[in-house]
Amino acid sequence: MSSMWAVVATPARRMAGVLAIAALATGLGHAADEETCVTCHEQATPGIVLQWRSSEHAKVGVQCSQCHAAKAGEPDAFDHYGETVAIIVSPQDCGQCHAREFAEQKGSHHAKAGEILGSLDNLLGEVVGGEPAVNVGCRQCHGSIVKVDAKGQPTPGTWPNTGMGRINPDGSRGSCSACHARHAFSVRQARQPEACGKCHLGPDHPQMEVWEESKHGIMYRATREELKLDADPWRAGKEYFVGPTCASCHMSAAGEQPVTHDVGERISWTLRPAISAKLNLIVLENGAQVDVLGDDPQLPKVGDSYTPPGKEAQKVRAVLNWQARRERMQDVCRQCHAVPFVQQAYAQFDEAVILYNEKFAKPGKALIDDLRKAGKITPVDFDDPIEWTWYELWHHEGRRARHGAAMQGPDYAWWHGIYDVAKTFYQHLLPQVREVAGPELADELLKRDVYTVPGHEWHRDGMSKDALEKMQQFYRERYGQ
Repeated sequence: MSSMWAVVATPARRMAGVLAIAALATGLGHAADEETCVTCHEQATPGIVLQWRSSEHAKVGVQCSQCHAAKAGEPDAFDHYGETVAIIVSPQDCGQCHAREFAEQKGSHHAKAGEILGSLDNLLGEVVGGEPAVNVGCRQCHGSIVKVDAKGQPTPGTWPNTGMGRINPDGSRGSCSACHARHAFSVRQARQPEACGKCHLGPDHPQMEVWEESKHGIMYRATREELKLDADPWRAGKEYFVGPTCASCHMSAAGEQPVTHDVGERISWTLRPAISAKLNLIVLENGAQVDVLGDDPQLPKVGDSYTPPGKEAQKVRAVLNWQARRERMQDVCRQCHAVPFVQQAYAQFDEAVILYNEKFAKPGKALIDDLRKAGKITPVDFDDPIEWTWYELWHHEGRRARHGAAMQGPDYAWWHGIYDVAKTFYQHLLPQVREVAGPELADELLKRDVYTVPGHEWHRDGMSKDALEKMQQFYRERYGQ
């Protein structure tokens, strides 16, 4: 299956681009100044020079000016000992050589990570918490809007920052050094899970912890030295076959899948919102990407005109429904697993997400919406205790359950996941509904929103005789009691 992107940048092609830029810089007269940069920075910041000397960039002659040179008048340009330079090397700068990677990255979910202004997460950070906490917390992963002072220097409130959705002074989004840390920009580093673990961990999105407890993580620790992390190409089932990392599944080449810097291209469920939905993708002529949710939505065809919400109409370059996105991921899985294994693992995953959606998420959201409509809680988020309960149920516990199911992390799927979801739902959310709504309205809401959904009967009616007998039979057979 070919990539949705028309431009294919092989290693040789990328190297040709690198050499062309280096040759251009030499022609512009920068080469004579490079030794000055290195000599000075060996004293001022020796670690930077050491990283650069060991990098692939240094091996092919890409030096300081090819990345840091700027034109007078650019927002973040400033004079540095007679040279006009910029501190920030943006994805647009990297795209001079890495055109395909830049095109894929700029439409990806990573590049959109800073679009959290209207989210509950941002409300918690900026209002409930405070801006200094946001600068050292949220924005270090989601990205800041980098501002510069009159001298072209990034301001302390917005820099340093390597957030994946960082908005740079040149208008580009993202930070290549979030994964390929400067100044080595190592492929080996970006292929290892620790590169992703800065952001993808913690109580609300513990992908790193889930992966560590999965068989994939266990095998990685046991066989890391066999992964050939410097290989080019680096393909699951060919150059290596053990211990897949985040990059193995979401970005790297495998089967018929080429390398991609669009990390969401192979994802068929969104596990972020309160209620999960299937993910369909529309790619527009200008490179913008639009997610369309649903099992079977009306999708345009390639070549059609499409108007995204709040944007101008564009021609459609590519369309990927959720089935096609899933097939891309399963193509990766099949390099190490047989077809029945892959299909049944996905069946277990789907069933767990549907259980969470139908039994807990949809009833919980209905209760909160109905309490708002009835005026029992205010339109302002987080000023009522029940809103904190609901937020942690779906944003923390529900996400942990879904990520655990997605990545075969049993402890996160159950004890840190559905167990916590159920405990919060029955022991906190439902009692708070009664407290907030009053007996009469609470009975009405619970009857309509909760007890019509299969699986909640035990909470209203107690365990049935059949259920008790089944449990007792299990204990007799298991423990002889």
